[in-house]
Amino acid sequence: MMVVYFKVSGIIPFEQALEGMREMTKKTFKKKGDDVVNMNLALIDAAVDACQEVPVPATLDGVGCVDDVKLIPDNASDFAKKIIEPSMRQKGDDIPVSAMSNDGVIPTGTACLEKRGIAPRVPHWNSENCIQCGICASACPHAAIRTKLIEKENLKDAPKSFNTIPAKPALADEEFKVQVYCKDCTGCGVCVDQCPANKNPEKPALTWSSIEKEEEACELVNEKFFDELPDNVMGRNTTKTIKGAMLRKPLFEFSGACAGCGETPYVKLVSQLFGENMIVANATGCSSIYSGTFPTIPYTTNKEGRGPAWANSLFEDNAEFGFGMRLAVDQNRSTLKTYVEKVLSNEKTPADLKAALEEAISHFENSKTEEAHAAQDKAKEVLAKYKDVDCPDLAKVRELQDYFTDKSVWIIGGDGWANDIGYGGIDHVLAQNQDVNILVLDTEVYSNTGGQASKSTPTGAVAKFATGGKRTYKKNMGLMSMSYGYVYVASVALGADRAQTLKAFQEAEAYKGPSIIFAYAPCIAHGIDMSKTQTEQKRAVEAGYFPLYRYNPDNEVPFTWDAKDPKGSYQEFIRSEGRYKSLMKTNPEAAEALYTQAEEDAAKRMAVYKAVGELMR
Repeated sequence: MMVVYFKVSGIIPFEQALEGMREMTKKTFKKKGDDVVNMNLALIDAAVDACQEVPVPATLDGVGCVDDVKLIPDNASDFAKKIIEPSMRQKGDDIPVSAMSNDGVIPTGTACLEKRGIAPRVPHWNSENCIQCGICASACPHAAIRTKLIEKENLKDAPKSFNTIPAKPALADEEFKVQVYCKDCTGCGVCVDQCPANKNPEKPALTWSSIEKEEEACELVNEKFFDELPDNVMGRNTTKTIKGAMLRKPLFEFSGACAGCGETPYVKLVSQLFGENMIVANATGCSSIYSGTFPTIPYTTNKEGRGPAWANSLFEDNAEFGFGMRLAVDQNRSTLKTYVEKVLSNEKTPADLKAALEEAISHFENSKTEEAHAAQDKAKEVLAKYKDVDCPDLAKVRELQDYFTDKSVWIIGGDGWANDIGYGGIDHVLAQNQDVNILVLDTEVYSNTGGQASKSTPTGAVAKFATGGKRTYKKNMGLMSMSYGYVYVASVALGADRAQTLKAFQEAEAYKGPSIIFAYAPCIAHGIDMSKTQTEQKRAVEAGYFPLYRYNPDNEVPFTWDAKDPKGSYQEFIRSEGRYKSLMKTNPEAAEALYTQAEEDAAKRMAVYKAVGELMR
């Protein structure tokens, strides 16, 4: 834009402006390394070459105008029509206060309305080369590529362009489909980078295309049909595998996170595994911004209307906020049980109501199963029949009818929240020994506020408030959490070991007590190629930079070290990232010493975890 401004305005001679822009670029980005400087200089040159004069006619008489683009479907909700559409058209000032929610509650499942179409390129599925592993869906930060099993009877009305292949393994001759959501894709390239079939350049399962080509191939029509098909058809698969877990509908989709984001695949995975019962307390930070930016929300529901409930809290009290949710759920369930027992003991209770309540309450201690959900739905259906009955006990049961099934409480935030500002709250909540799950999205820096160092930032990394390289050790928060002895603790990196990540999330949720998961999340602030965020996770683990382990108090041997011995070069790994490479610019005299110290600190960190893990056996 600066190039265009100086080119058009003529406020100073353009050659003088061009030289000034070049010098400013070098000064601004020199700390980030020569690669970043040269990319920005190349961008300036490209902008100069792309500038074209557009003659403005003296009059607009006879000049047509572009037809108004339809943004919201006719069957959209009032909220979408009155709030979302004006916002999309940048007419937020026209929205009356009376149209706003009274209590701040807004509907979920609205990010799917945006259809931004921002991707300069989108993946195309080559079905003949697909090995049906589900890794592309697992890797996608935005749930813009998905897998589904389809029973053949549901394909009778499929568009001719809707391509499927026989499922492997199949239970009843199901078909397998990968669907790309072209208008929701950001074009980051993580799926293409991670696809195992793409290792053979002769038979890639995902190749690059354009939105225009995919529209011509009827992919928008295919997407609509794909959405209407039954979800969560598993065949012979289970959620114990990545392939099986990815067959479940993600209840977190199309967020506004950066293209290639390292955080969102973890949030998406939680929603696929536990979304129907999920309540989220989200600390302020990147994850709160892409999860709840008004007015569209990426958390969504299944076809039955079940899905996550989400709320944002402050940096300093999010753990306590989530803990309060757990206490509220427990109290509501206890109250519900008390009043159900009163209704059941009442001799006037109709037989059908008594049968429905008895079935629903029979699943009370194991209530996150499909059978428990079905029993709750049946109870709600029968309760609705008696809504006009004047009975306070029955009214209370109806008020709390959603609590026959327990809730999966997740407390989510970044490493700045967890290690710094919110640490006291997390420590207090872990100590209470209640059934909450904490997910720490570890970018090792305050990503949302501009890249300041946190206590999770490792030795030698360059960040704001550590421009000369951080001099201190990365906080061993996992070790501190394990010291309680009754807290489930895991350290995961999805791109390094998907099976270990999946197992950790499922073990944490199943554990009847507090759990905390530290999930390594490469970030744009690291100065890396964002199409390779999950490759970067693999490199980090292989270099001995980031640990993989699980500590499960329920096991006879609680501690499991999941990382293999390092086989990559630690120095090669850190020197390939801008946050470390820039140390040679910001503090060249101390750079080599800090690089050496960083490697020594990481090795000590790994050794301490292994040693303590052995002691905890």
